[in-house]
Amino acid sequence: MAKSCATIIVSALCFLAFLDVALCSKDRFFIEGKVYCDTCRIQFFTRISKFLEGAKVKLVCRDEANAANKTFTGEAVTDKTGEYRIEVDGDHEEEICEVSLMESADKECSEIPTDGYGHFARISITGNDGITDPVRQANPLGFMVKNALPQCKEVLRELGFDDVGLLV
Repeated sequence: MAKSCATIIVSALCFLAFLDVALCSKDRFFIEGKVYCDTCRIQFFTRISKFLEGAKVKLVCRDEANAANKTFTGEAVTDKTGEYRIEVDGDHEEEICEVSLMESADKECSEIPTDGYGHFARISITGNDGITDPVRQANPLGFMVKNALPQCKEVLRELGFDDVGLLV
């Protein structure tokens, strides 16, 4: 009797697991990233950069064949550590997805870079890329101050750059 009850319970659990997979075939992903203040206006994080609380970011996925066709959008606001998290339903393998800066809560650090890649991060949102974790990490995004801090020359020299920004 105990053996048949155990068999029934195991069978029921297997069936429920199968049913869960069949009914919940919709993929769910989480995009995580950080937003910082670029205090040296160089579009990468340094020891004198700071993470920004209250910054707004937006995720947009577009059809690869027709970039005007938005397939998904989501927004988030950073916490006190500059981190955000955007929940995404569905697999977006055939789409181009990018997280971009929208608005800074820090008026002294609110300029969005217009050149380079500091204002957006491209991200792969698919279960067909060999990554089993549903969390996808986006590259850090940085708002810039109007004028670089005086300490930036020293910081850049520590990183191996000369006075005009070239690697030594």
